[in-house]
Amino acid sequence: MNAFAQAPMRDARYAAPLYAIAPGPGGDATVSNQADYFQGFVTTNAALDHWAATAPSRVWLAERSGPGWRTLTFGEAEERVSRLAGALAGLGLGPGRPLLILAGNSIDHALITYAAMRIGAPAAPVSPQYGRPGADPARLAHAAALIGPAAVYVEDADASAEALISPALSATLVIASRAHRPGQYGLETLCRDAAAVADPAAPDGIAKLLLTSGSTGQPKAVICTQSNIALNSAQIAACFDDPEPPVLVNAAPWSHSLGANAILHMTLHRGGTLYIDAGQPVAGRFGETLRNLAEIPTTYHNMVPAGWALLADALERDEALARIFFSRIRVMQNGGASQTQALSDRVQAAAVRTVGEQITFAAGYGSTETGPTACNVHWPNTRAGLLGLPVAGTSVKLAAQDDKLELRVRGPQISPGYYDARTGLVQPLPLDEDGYCRMGDAVRWADPERPTLGLAFDGRLSENFKLAIGAFVTTGGLRLAALSALDGLALDAVVCGEGQDGVGLMLFVARALRERLGEAALIEQIHAGLARHNRSAAGLGGKIARALVLDDLPDARSGEVTDKGYLNQHLARARRTAQIERLFARSPDPSVIVLA
Repeated sequence: MNAFAQAPMRDARYAAPLYAIAPGPGGDATVSNQADYFQGFVTTNAALDHWAATAPSRVWLAERSGPGWRTLTFGEAEERVSRLAGALAGLGLGPGRPLLILAGNSIDHALITYAAMRIGAPAAPVSPQYGRPGADPARLAHAAALIGPAAVYVEDADASAEALISPALSATLVIASRAHRPGQYGLETLCRDAAAVADPAAPDGIAKLLLTSGSTGQPKAVICTQSNIALNSAQIAACFDDPEPPVLVNAAPWSHSLGANAILHMTLHRGGTLYIDAGQPVAGRFGETLRNLAEIPTTYHNMVPAGWALLADALERDEALARIFFSRIRVMQNGGASQTQALSDRVQAAAVRTVGEQITFAAGYGSTETGPTACNVHWPNTRAGLLGLPVAGTSVKLAAQDDKLELRVRGPQISPGYYDARTGLVQPLPLDEDGYCRMGDAVRWADPERPTLGLAFDGRLSENFKLAIGAFVTTGGLRLAALSALDGLALDAVVCGEGQDGVGLMLFVARALRERLGEAALIEQIHAGLARHNRSAAGLGGKIARALVLDDLPDARSGEVTDKGYLNQHLARARRTAQIERLFARSPDPSVIVLA
């Protein structure tokens, strides 16, 4: 047991859940959270109007402006959103007339998003990577074809000029915060000149169109209704018995549901303050996040594991940062991918060393189609790898599928389907006979004897594969176990081997580490770590036969790394067929690590 495990746990202010667990045949089960949750906000702007009336001077959003912060209070936001909504309506936006948003997180991005939603115009934020110079134009063309935008918003019309003159957008009305050209509209001018409008949106109207990550094919445009978003934030809030508004520093992109709904709108729902972080969870771009966290004591912090690894390094060497970070925080959460126990323990040890308390480490589960939050850990916890249990008003089914238990979800946050402007039709989600959304993910009980300890991820069914001998390989679990065994030597791993005699790994390693250790020592340490993994692994499907250290890092521009910071296994394998051939060659070259 780690020494810090004896330290007391800081109160996370969780509310008591009300679970109903019903076992079924063959390991099947259903789990429901029957706790009450607030249903007074059923449109996205209802929360904004509420807080503008009850706490008009409280800061909702802040972003860096020189050495300080540009802030936006609830009162200011409601006034500007109302006027901007009137301007958008005057430009012809509304139900069935979406606004494509090609911009990073910012106050202006939030204002135009809520203005569009206020008049029922679907807000469709796509990754700003789609519009950057040199980006694959097919990605933007596909997104625009799905969405069929009546207008596009960009922060800087000059910086986005290449995207705006592309065939996908050249005929689309343009709104920009800066550098707008003749025939385009300036955001400030629209805010200043238009008359304010009230919130006429319908709860079942489309609030947002959010693209899926495309991990199993071309991205789809998920419909998020007004009530999907509003009620999912209420479900998250019901996990807490905490009247204090949260304070966050967060960089999760608003082109994905975690950042757009579970962070941005959840903060609005609870009347909290969000400091928009322009940092990214990669070496060389994390300094901005550290700068912000050194200034703003947060009450809740959510990052992908890559971010937590970088933060752990900083907390271990910077006592002043650690004092500020741990001063008020009540819940830490990882998202986007599973996190190793060793990494969670490093952060926990820093907390105990700094403030003498453990801080609960939460995680969650969901997808763009589920609002995003279907499950989370809403009890004091230090165990890594959990998905939690359903949030209030949500039921999950564990259904036997391919020798696994597939997770299926039902609740008010579930999307009605996928939008496609080319056909004008809504493609429904894959629902089972009981109306549960089939997620394609496998789960298991963290402790079958104690189901209230929650569920753990057991692999994505579409990513799993079989070896030539028929042994089943669970990609997600094997990736995490291998990275844990390598103990920081690899940044990430691509699991390969479908139809092969054994499992192979393609490893991404930081350049600085390669230079420090040297190639021979690096290969030796990786071999030793994977050999340790193999000694405790069960069956050929759980053992590593070969590994190859790649010469480069994941390419974010191609989508190999998603905006949320996790590796797209499907795309990484598709882009690296030559390396896979080397990995499994009958006579491998010397750079391939072969394990007995």
